[in-house]
Amino acid sequence: MLLEQMIVLFLLMGVGFICYKKELITDEVSKKLSSIVVNVANPALVLTACMGEEKIRGEELFTTVIIMFIMYPALLVLASFLPGLLRIGKNTRGIYRAMTVFSNIGFMGFPVITALYGNGALLYATPFVIIYNVLIYTYGVASIRGKREAKSGKGSLTLAGMLLNPGMISCIITIVIYLINVPVPAFIQTTVTYLSSLTAPLSMMIIGASLAVMDVKSLFTDGKLIIFSVIKLLILPVGGIFIIGRFVENPVILGVCMVMLATPVGSMNAMLAQQYGGDYETASKGVALTTILSVATMPLIALMML
Repeated sequence: MLLEQMIVLFLLMGVGFICYKKELITDEVSKKLSSIVVNVANPALVLTACMGEEKIRGEELFTTVIIMFIMYPALLVLASFLPGLLRIGKNTRGIYRAMTVFSNIGFMGFPVITALYGNGALLYATPFVIIYNVLIYTYGVASIRGKREAKSGKGSLTLAGMLLNPGMISCIITIVIYLINVPVPAFIQTTVTYLSSLTAPLSMMIIGASLAVMDVKSLFTDGKLIIFSVIKLLILPVGGIFIIGRFVENPVILGVCMVMLATPVGSMNAMLAQQYGGDYETASKGVALTTILSVATMPLIALMML
């Protein structure tokens, strides 16, 4: 299942690569597509997290929320000093911070969770997805823009802009619907689901298009990016699961946490970088390299949990 999912990712990137070479996707088109992903498709994906009839409650919800409120602050702390330890340049540190925190938990994580534990396990992933998107549209955007872009006014973003952008609005709506169990009409669910399904193909095609103008060999010669990938894909999930496993006995919750931590860098990092004037090339390389390496690292971590 994991291998099949990787093949799908690579094929989508390949389509984007070919489209760029054939001039069906240009730099301007790529930016427009990124805007659609950031402002339409991904907010719709966020909303799908609250539209299932079943939701976890009681002790299981409490356990999941406690883990979530420990795990993400820990990731934010790690992101604050890891770029410095790797001696990443100041103009690129924001991208590395975002890549540390935000993984590909939607398109890759959800299918893996389903394959390992069944559809019911996705209920445990829903709270993670909600807080993930709250953070990516606030902390993520701020980190990716960086001080240089903020001073120049490129991709200008105020506090109101951070709280009232489509991504944050969808997060707020999702939280309200989830907590008070607001019924959503079937035609709305269908519309939102259709829009959310654009996220994965468009984002991976855009990554593929970026590779068309990039020296692919540089993915495997960038020492700092390789070290980061090892930390991101091996050390972080192994250490995180070891600690969480000391306090959580539920194997499904533990497995969901493993997938949340072990998935590669999320493509939204690159989409936001292009949208807000961040280091798009580094973000694209991070997505591509960690996705390739995760073919080996994710099964290895899953085997360690057996």
